[in-house]
Amino acid sequence: MDEVTTTDLPEAIAAQDLSDGELLKELESLHRTRHETFLHGSPQALAHHTERMVELENDYLRRFPERAVDPDRLRPAD
Repeated sequence: MDEVTTTDLPEAIAAQDLSDGELLKELESLHRTRHETFLHGSPQALAHHTERMVELENDYLRRFPERAVDPDRLRPAD
């Protein structure tokens, strides 16, 4: 079986071009597959996954800077 490289994959839609719903769906999918990619993906697959995850997460934070934050998930200030 030939190794699949990122150049063989279809081009992803840029995060800023996704609707809010599409962005959330993409983030959910990436978060769901992260652990498996981390443990068993090739270095190239992990790098591609990381790049896409960072792109989508940064765009989400840009769109929703006042997102709801669970107070139980806050850490005390140093």
